[in-house]
Amino acid sequence: MDRERKFILVPWDFTDVAENALLHGIKIAKMVDSKIVLQHVIEKKISKMEKGKLQSTLDWIAEKYEKKYEIKIEGIICVGRIFSAISEYANENEVSMVIMGTHGMKGIQKITGSWALKVIVGTKVPFIVVQEKPSDWNKYRNIVFPVDFKSENKEKLQWAIYMGKYFDSKVNVLKQKVTDKHLLRKMNINLNFAIKYLIQNRIEYEIHELPKSGNFAKDSVAFAQDMNADLILITTTKNITMANYVLGAKEQYIIANSSKIPVMCVNPLTSFAKISQYMYG
Repeated sequence: MDRERKFILVPWDFTDVAENALLHGIKIAKMVDSKIVLQHVIEKKISKMEKGKLQSTLDWIAEKYEKKYEIKIEGIICVGRIFSAISEYANENEVSMVIMGTHGMKGIQKITGSWALKVIVGTKVPFIVVQEKPSDWNKYRNIVFPVDFKSENKEKLQWAIYMGKYFDSKVNVLKQKVTDKHLLRKMNINLNFAIKYLIQNRIEYEIHELPKSGNFAKDSVAFAQDMNADLILITTTKNITMANYVLGAKEQYIIANSSKIPVMCVNPLTSFAKISQYMYG
C-alpha cells in the first residue's frame, strides 16, 4: 500500500456498527499514518438544503473523532445503491482498504445472503469487516490464513505480508487435510508459494493442519476462536452468483463468525502478475 497517496474508507450510516468500523479504522490508520474518509451513501437525490444539513452532520462527526484521536478524518456523501456505491468509490479513488461494520447474518440476510458480502464483491481493494469495537489498541498480532487448493489463495498473500510488516503480525497458515491426490498437489503448491514469500519477507509464520471434517470454513473459524485470533484473512468466491448467496458462500459465515473476529476479504480480481512486485523484500 502506498501510504503517501492512499486512504482508508469507512462506510458510515450513523449506526453503532459504523462507529465500530471507524474505531478499527482509527486503530489501523494510526499505525500506517493514513487518513480516513467516512462515506455516507444515499439512494436517491435530495434537495441541496437537505444534503447540506447531512454534510454538516457528517463533518461534525468527522471533526469530533479527528480531535479525539488526532488523526485526519473527512466525510463525503455519495448518491447510489449501497451495494455498488461503496465498491465504485473504492475502485475509482486512492483507497487502500475499506473497513465496514456488520451485524452479522440476521433476519432476512439468512435467506438472501450476507449484505456485507454483496457490498464487498466487485471491489478491487480489500475489506476488513468488523462486528464490534476493537478489544484493544494493539496491533493485529495473530492472523489466521487458511490455504486450500484454489489458485486465488495467492492474491491474499500480499496482504498477509503487508500485515506482517506493518503490524508485526504472525501468520498462522491453516492447511486443509486433503486425501484427493490432485487437490493435494494444488494445495501444496499454494502452501509452498505462501511459505516462500513469507520467509523472503521475514514474516513470522506457523503451519497448522486442520482435521478433515468436510467444512474447511467452519474449522478455520473454530481454530481462530481457539487461538483468540485478531484477524482472519480470506479470499472471496470468484464469480459469485445469487446461488452462492442463497445456498451460502463459505465466506459469509466466516464474516459473521460468532466470536466476532474481524475478517479481511480479498477479491480475486487482480492478476497476481501485476501485484507480485510487492512480494519481493
